[in-house]
Amino acid sequence: MHKSCQWVGSFAAIVCVSLLTAVQALAHEGHTASPPVGASDTPLGVNVNSDTPSLAKRRPPPLAIGATFAPSGELWIVGLDDAKRLFVQTSADDGKHWSATRIIGTGDDKIAADGENRPKIVFGSNGRAVITYTEPLTKPFSGRIRMLRSTDTGQTFSAPFTVHRDTQEITHRFESVAFDRNGVLHAIWIDKRDLEAVKAAGKKSSYIGAAIYRNESHDGGQTFGPDIKLADHSCECCRIALAPSPDGGMVAMWRHVFAPNERDHAFAPLRTDANHLPTRATFDHWAIDACPHHGPGLSAAEDGGYHAVWFGIRDSLGRVRYGQLNADGSPRGEALALPDERAEHASVESAGKNVVIAWRSFDGKATNWRAWISDNGGQQFTQRELGQTADDNDHPLLLKRDGKIFALWRTGLQPTSPTKQGVRVEQVTP
Repeated sequence: MHKSCQWVGSFAAIVCVSLLTAVQALAHEGHTASPPVGASDTPLGVNVNSDTPSLAKRRPPPLAIGATFAPSGELWIVGLDDAKRLFVQTSADDGKHWSATRIIGTGDDKIAADGENRPKIVFGSNGRAVITYTEPLTKPFSGRIRMLRSTDTGQTFSAPFTVHRDTQEITHRFESVAFDRNGVLHAIWIDKRDLEAVKAAGKKSSYIGAAIYRNESHDGGQTFGPDIKLADHSCECCRIALAPSPDGGMVAMWRHVFAPNERDHAFAPLRTDANHLPTRATFDHWAIDACPHHGPGLSAAEDGGYHAVWFGIRDSLGRVRYGQLNADGSPRGEALALPDERAEHASVESAGKNVVIAWRSFDGKATNWRAWISDNGGQQFTQRELGQTADDNDHPLLLKRDGKIFALWRTGLQPTSPTKQGVRVEQVTP
């Protein structure tokens, strides 16, 4: 039996993999924005040539950012500077030049900004905008979802406030947020209140994983409705993907724990009348007793279905895969493995028949920024090299504006010069 391990987090996160049997893992919740140690066909760049983990001793800087286009067409990013202060920064020419960073007041909040857990910014109509982040709390793996709201298109923001009504010092983490076409603001996150309830009742073994909770605001974040449970038994610390639905609402995709213990992906609409039985979107049948720290990506397709990317182990082969989903989230056709066997943390975006998948890949010396591009709805793809760095780096992001798709990648520390920005931007479709 050949086993290998890799550092996967800001703390001592170790995932140990047996390639001849189902994956067995010990994981400490945490994430890294630095390049992984070695990579082949195993999860998260596991080094299969050594039984001794090569663990990074230095904690990487908090490079994870959120990004979006404002209604004006300006590109906005939100993240932490080297003093761990929340900042926003804008570019009017698609990343060629940047404004000075503007520090946003967050009081005494600590802010998670690494890997799958990052600040986010989204714009709605009528001058509405919000920034969200997870604030880590004192107890291990605990947190709360915080939001700052704006009514003047991001010129000023409110003080931070907590989005959810549950105030226990437990896991409320890995939020995603979006305005739908009808102006409703959706917030969704990973929540362990149900696990805590069964633990308190002495039935800890009866509840696997965490849960997905959500709520809605119809006034741009000024007030929120009740916390609504979307599903029990989600994975504990993978990002949640959101995409618009044809009816003007939103849908979500997340890593889920399917019986008996398969960490594939689930899909569900964000509707108050939706039942709590999500659709199974992937069938890798990956059995693992830990969170892989590797959530999916999702984008609406031209025909009413969806484009999806995810990481999983199938038949002992760990790869990022691309697949198409029907409108209900069920898989359509066969999934395709990305051509780069070391690909990780992929994003997907689509505009009409253009589909782009972007990822990073560590070759042992440097991290490569790559894209897979289709102009026929995902039927065929062409690979493009976008960049390379030996520095610490964030997961690649994708955005679209006016039918054009842009790739973003933050590397190194935030520079002070607005013309020497640490975020690289490439327009990848015409």
